[in-house]
Formats: sequence, structure tokens, C-alpha cells
Amino acid sequence: MMGEQTREGGGTTMPGRDQEPRSYYVGVDVGTGSVRAALVDQRGILLAFADQPINQWEPQFNHHEQSSEDIWAACCVVTKNMRETCWDKAGHFFDLPDFLSWKATGVSARSLCSLVCKWTYSAEKGWDDSFWKMIGLEDFVADNYSKIGNQVLPPGASLGHGLTPEAAKDLGLPAGIAVAASLIDAHAGGLGVIGADVRGYGLACEGQPVTSRLAVICGTSSCHMGISKDPIFVPGVWGPYFSAMVPGFWLNEGGQSVTGKLIDHMVQGHAAFPELQAKATARCQSVYAYLNSHLDLIKKARPVGFLTVDLHVWPDFHGNRSPLADLTLKGMVTGLKLSQDLDDLAILYLATVQAIAFGTRLIIEAMEAAGHSFSTLFLCGGLSKNPLFVQMHADITGMPVVLSQEVESVLVGAAILGACASGDFASVQEAMARMSKVGKVVLPRLEDKRYYDKKYQVFLKLVEHQKEYAAIMKGD
Repeated sequence: MMGEQTREGGGTTMPGRDQEPRSYYVGVDVGTGSVRAALVDQRGILLAFADQPINQWEPQFNHHEQSSEDIWAACCVVTKNMRETCWDKAGHFFDLPDFLSWKATGVSARSLCSLVCKWTYSAEKGWDDSFWKMIGLEDFVADNYSKIGNQVLPPGASLGHGLTPEAAKDLGLPAGIAVAASLIDAHAGGLGVIGADVRGYGLACEGQPVTSRLAVICGTSSCHMGISKDPIFVPGVWGPYFSAMVPGFWLNEGGQSVTGKLIDHMVQGHAAFPELQAKATARCQSVYAYLNSHLDLIKKARPVGFLTVDLHVWPDFHGNRSPLADLTLKGMVTGLKLSQDLDDLAILYLATVQAIAFGTRLIIEAMEAAGHSFSTLFLCGGLSKNPLFVQMHADITGMPVVLSQEVESVLVGAAILGACASGDFASVQEAMARMSKVGKVVLPRLEDKRYYDKKYQVFLKLVEHQKEYAAIMKGD
């Protein structure tokens, strides 16, 4: 039994503009003589039916044989018939950003960002027919790729005649307002921070190409966006994608899975969390603001970061996305004690934040080894509101961190696209420079470099040892 959900947008099928979201299910029945399949909706109504005979052999009297391969092939035939029934009627297949643009303008053009980063589209060569044929979706090639997009526009390009009267009424805006070709959310965040005017802050990236900047969008997960004039291939890092974030530049996208979620997991799962929660509530603080102040209380004469001299964390509790690209990796903690008081919780929290920053350093080193050259980090997203998270990234990478004046950089990036589409700016780059503002610069404590270099050596040893453990357990 299989289920498929049909929705308007989000990368799924879209039968018609006025049709309500509906779920469909395929029931498969393998009988003695045939395989049958039916398409059934949420109300239990059978919408389509197909059957396919199964071959039978009788090598001698009263001996009957069937082929399991033949049965599977019959299952595939009837299921594909169902797909061609919930599938062939679909008018378009959209990723969510492009679906929203279509709803706003009636224009089915796709953003280069979505297609290049998620749909195997090449900015230089277009769609690859052989890929669709290889995976059994050759019908996408028909009619000049009309279902998946045959008009592809760079981010910030104006779509059609702007808001349709219907969309304008729904949104409470005047019809005809310019609507821009979209960006994926993390890419919009990168656009919102990476082009800020940094004059007067004494940063190494001042007067240097924008390629010397690395945008880190850090929330539930983290994305590391670096751009280059020429394509750079980085093992374990996505891309290069042409014009996927900043028009005219190639994008490489590193990532760390569930960074913000990991911090929550470590803190909320600790025995001292109820005590932390009660004390933070009494002070009208978030638990992380309270932990940061508690760390300052227990650090004594040394910098806060030195509290983890004997406690080390490998942060890939959900596998590694970049640059190791190994989903089998697990989290590691070494240096635990028998006590479980608030001090222990605070130091474990600190070690986890440091581990995420060491992961960023590992991604930067991989990108620079392949040809990138970075001097400054530009952080945005929920975790960038945490001063400890920001300072650890500065100290551990050895680079200054620029924080935006506006924390919601994804929204600023989206607005930059709209400003460009409206014609108020000649290019996305000009809009970036005018609309992205520096809020604060956090400098690294370079005097602590030797300490963090040693912790980084331990960090790399952790994953090396984890792989050795796995090899031992798999051995004879």
C-alpha cells in the first residue's frame, strides 16, 4: 500500500489552481493470476483501476511455478498506470518558492536558485534528458519541459506583470506590484548579509571582492555560503551552482545538520535542566542567556572557553553533511564526570557550541583547500543572537564575525529581490550594498589561538577514532 499527497506547491503535483489539497493512496493486490492496483482518495472512493496478468508455468502435472521477478514487474506496471492517472493530469511541478511566485503572478517561470540547487538543472546546459530517462521520468522532457519549467530566471528578475488582481486582493496590496524570482530561504539569508557595506570597521574584507566573505545562516541547522567568480569543486560541499544566490557568481554551500537542535538536545536532556529552567524563569531570561551568565560566574580568572579543557564534543549526532558527507557518523562526548549539577550543564553546553564552531572551521578549511579564500564571517539566523555562539565562531575560526543590523536577514534578502525586481536598483549587487547594514563586529581573541588549535586537534581525533571503532566492529 502506498500513499501520495497532492498539494499545490512544495515540490509536489498541482492538478489545478482551485483544487483543495487532497491525499491519494495506491492499493496493490497480488493474486494468483494477476496483480491489481487501485487509486483511492481520502474518502475511500476508487478513482482508477489497473491489472496485469502474472505468468504461470506447469513444468509437470500438478506442479505450478511463478516468477517473483515477474510478479514485481507486474506490480511496477500497475503502479505506474496509477501514477500516469494522479501524475499525467498534473499541470506543473513546483518547488515551494516557485509555486508562491506562480500564485502571485500567474507566471510559471522557475527561479534559477531552486532548479540549480534542487532540481539538477545546469545554468549552462539546461535540463539533462538522460537523467530523467534514467530514473523513469522521461515524461518530464515532453513539451519542452513544460511541467518542470522551460523559462528559468535569475533571482531578483521581475515576473510577468507583477501581482495579479486576484493575488493582490488576497494579499491586500495593489495589483501590478513587482514580484521577483525567488530564492531558497537560506540563500536569501546569505544575500541579506554578504553584501553589507563594511567601510569604517577596519575589516580585512573592506575593499576586497565579495568572494572573501563567508555567510553562515545558523538556526535549527547551519548553511555556509561562499561565492566565487569561477566554479570551485569542494569535496563534501554542495555546488558549484551558477547564479544560485548572487547573480554572476558561483555558489558553494556547506552545511551542518541540526546545530540549533543539537544545543537544545544537550541542554534539555541534562539532569540539571529543570533547575536551569526555574532559575532562568525567575530572572525573566532565556535558558541560554542564563547559561551564558552562569559561565561568566564560574570561569574564574581564565577566559570562558578554557572551561572545556577536559571536555570535548563531536557534534554529528545526526550524521555529517559537510565536508565529510557521512550520514553514518554519530555524536561523541569525552570527559564526562559523575556529577550532574548546573555547572556541568553549562560546561557541556559550552563544549557543544564550541564543537559546532569547530565544524565550521573544518568546512572553511575544506573550501579554502579547494580554492576559496575567506577573511570574514557574516552570521545571521537564530543562533547569531547568542553572544557565546558568535564569540566562539570568531575565536575558533580566527576570523572577525559581522552581524547584521537587522537580525532577520532572510527577510532582508527577500526584500532585496523585490527591490531589484521593482527597478529601484540596477542590480542585485547594488541592492545588497545599499540594503544590508552592519550591526556589530565581533573580533576573535587571538591570544587564545593556541588553546583552540589544540582543541581542534582533539576534535579531528574524535572522528578519526570513531571511524576506527566502526572498522573494528565490522571486522572479522
